[in-house]
Amino acid sequence: MINYKNIAIVIFLLFSTTLIFGQRKPDRSKIRTLKIAYISEQLDFTSKEAEAFWPIYNSYQDKMDTFRDRERNQIYAKVKDMDSRTEKEVNALLDDLIALEDEKNMVSNQFLKDIRKVISAKKTFLLLKSENGFKRHLLQQYRQKKRDGPQ
Repeated sequence: MINYKNIAIVIFLLFSTTLIFGQRKPDRSKIRTLKIAYISEQLDFTSKEAEAFWPIYNSYQDKMDTFRDRERNQIYAKVKDMDSRTEKEVNALLDDLIALEDEKNMVSNQFLKDIRKVISAKKTFLLLKSENGFKRHLLQQYRQKKRDGPQ
């Protein structure tokens, strides 16, 4: 029996990827939409699982986006002019980075504890694998677009 839901998700994913990479700089919301479709297709949630999973996952993603923004704006932006920084300033930046990494790890660990309550351990590992697969998929699309050049 043909699963039309999965076919629709794959078509949506392919169509959306093409649209996103047709533009210069894809924004986070478009990438997030593609990621949701990709993960949904990979994990094949029941409606009950999806209802419990997505609020937890979206909250986690929001927190991780905040961490990435903090890292980029509060730490790495200051490292660009490394030559003008004193050793003391760079040490303080490194301390900030270590503290941020600790925070990220705590949030990630809590996410795994929370998510295992709503999906199986097997699907949890499949989620982690799917997230990496999605990153590879985006990189392949990006590289292909660069190889093909502007049209």
